[in-house]
Amino acid sequence: MAELALFIGLILLQSVALLTALLIVVSFLIYFDRKVWAAVQMRRGPNVVGPFGLLQSFADLLKFVFKEVIIPDGANKGVFVLAPMVTAILALAAWAVVPINDGWAIADINVGILYLFALSSLGVYGVIMGGWASNSKYPFLAALRSAAQMVSYEVSIGFVIITVLLCAGTLNLSGIVMSQQTGLGTMLGLPNSFLDWYFLPLFPMFIIFFISALAETNRPPFDLVEAESELVAGHMVEYSSTPYLLFMLGEYVAITLMCAMTTVLFLGGWLPLVDIPVLNWLPGVFWFMLKLVFVFFMFAMVKAIVPRYRYDQLMRLGWKVFLPISLAWVAITAGVLVSFGWLPS
Repeated sequence: MAELALFIGLILLQSVALLTALLIVVSFLIYFDRKVWAAVQMRRGPNVVGPFGLLQSFADLLKFVFKEVIIPDGANKGVFVLAPMVTAILALAAWAVVPINDGWAIADINVGILYLFALSSLGVYGVIMGGWASNSKYPFLAALRSAAQMVSYEVSIGFVIITVLLCAGTLNLSGIVMSQQTGLGTMLGLPNSFLDWYFLPLFPMFIIFFISALAETNRPPFDLVEAESELVAGHMVEYSSTPYLLFMLGEYVAITLMCAMTTVLFLGGWLPLVDIPVLNWLPGVFWFMLKLVFVFFMFAMVKAIVPRYRYDQLMRLGWKVFLPISLAWVAITAGVLVSFGWLPS
């Protein structure tokens, strides 16, 4: 009994440490996002609160927390309050299986990729609940569009993940990272390097996953859920104060999760750029965070330079372009692995 209590206490301690670190990282990624967007548009961005504006996200947090929570009279109050909590909790819970270093995962389960895919798919429920509970046409329309959008691109993401699993031979996220220690580079007699990561042999899948991640998390140019010119603030139009903050927090945590998934599936996770002295002396968490920030930077650049898609263009891209390509690439990957005897043991 004492051992069980100790185990539970250790898991709780690790969870609190992870959530604290994650929220701090997300707050600075939001600042980074705004700075990148400002630099592209040749303006300053946040630069007042704290040195270089580094504390701007914390000032925004205080502003939201101390505002009054307003719930419309006609809203379903229970579901209205629950919706942003569902969005934030599901986004945070997904990080329980993400390995940020060798052995650094709250739950290093053998079906970690399925757990991640399941929780990221459930994120749409928070949006639907918020849009329906608001008892207003604009949020409801936005929630319906969001459901269609997220389901459409989850199909492509699923097939992309299958190609990675065929190459790795495991559903364990740490195992997927370790499988990238051998690949095209090591076949040529080179030390383990970025040439062994899956982004190179699965480059079309890498691109599809990156674009689908933008659509899955409602990032520009696929932010049609919050299309201000058509639906004001989308499903969040009736929200204010802390509930609105929870929606935005859940969205940015989900974006960070997609950056982490891209890092684990295609960019070698915590593995160094080249496995040589000096570079491999650096801790794995350094390489993981460096790759995550790089992928987030690409997300920010897309937001800054790519115009918003029309909804029919968005759906056409998902169903008529990404789905056939990803399905064909699954067959091609399986065929190549079987033909050359490269199936993982």
